[in-house]
Amino acid sequence: MSTSTLSGPATPSGPAAPPAANGGSAPARRRRGPSGALWLVLHQNRPAIRSVAILLVVVSAALVAMHVLLQDRLELMQQTSCYTPASWERIECRIQLGRVEMLDRMFTDIVQPAATAVPVLIGMFLGGPLLAQEYERGTVRLVLTQSVSPRRWLLTRLAVPGATVLVATAVLAALTSWVWWSDIFHRPAAFDPPFQGFTYPALGVVPVAWSLFGLALGVLVGQLLRRTVAAVLVSGVVVALAQAVMVAWRPFLWPLVEEEQPYHTTMGGFVQPADAWLVEHGVVLADGTRMMNDECVASASVCNQAPTSWGQYHPVSHLVPIQLVEAGLLLVLTALVVTVVLRRLTRAGV
Repeated sequence: MSTSTLSGPATPSGPAAPPAANGGSAPARRRRGPSGALWLVLHQNRPAIRSVAILLVVVSAALVAMHVLLQDRLELMQQTSCYTPASWERIECRIQLGRVEMLDRMFTDIVQPAATAVPVLIGMFLGGPLLAQEYERGTVRLVLTQSVSPRRWLLTRLAVPGATVLVATAVLAALTSWVWWSDIFHRPAAFDPPFQGFTYPALGVVPVAWSLFGLALGVLVGQLLRRTVAAVLVSGVVVALAQAVMVAWRPFLWPLVEEEQPYHTTMGGFVQPADAWLVEHGVVLADGTRMMNDECVASASVCNQAPTSWGQYHPVSHLVPIQLVEAGLLLVLTALVVTVVLRRLTRAGV
């Protein structure tokens, strides 16, 4: 039995690997994707991002399904001549109208209040624990001794939940505004003015701005309290109080329209345009004296004899300007809150 031998050097089957600089060992492969502080923050926020993504998919699917159902039922009402209020005396039209109104109530009584509560929930469960748990575990002092600067660490720590909140609330606000505008506001005999109750906080850019502000405010509360459970509870209260304060300021974010008209006896004095936000109203007596509506409660007989009524209101056309002013104010406050958090973090001993 013979063994064949090679008479020359073996020919490599592939390209030769470059010589390693560390004494012959294979070169280390560079990690793909985020690394360093960004990778750590993504890993820490992975459960929250996953939860937000699941909720976003579920709620978006529900809003799209609501739109499809409403459009289908409204189209059926048009086909059966049940679309106008004059036809609603017929029993079959009342049945179809009841089905539409049931979906309307689901939107106004469930979706809109839930959208209003989103900034509070974000402040509680995303903002509050974000730094509170770092202080509670003592990892903040460790961060200050690392090569990553406190500014970069904090901005990275805020960037991931901030981007998550921005994308999720922008999608939800767009879908909510779409359903309200196409299926409720323009439906015959539907009553859901844009400035009332929970409608305004669920429309346009305001939910997005409030969510970012709620996140930042929760972070500041967590940094001040340094206890996770306390930060969660107090953050919800603080964000809710901020919303209540804005409700009181909101009428004055844009100049009011003031108007005088003959006193309307059956409508109780001043009658504002359809879907307008009546902020204040009263009467003008024969001698030119103006009385507020609150004063007319004690002097009803005097006000009922007034020849003229007056009112200050926001028409529907003021919705977008008021929302832009409010969103801009909230973004400025968000930047101020983040600046305060950053300065407190970089202060010695914090």
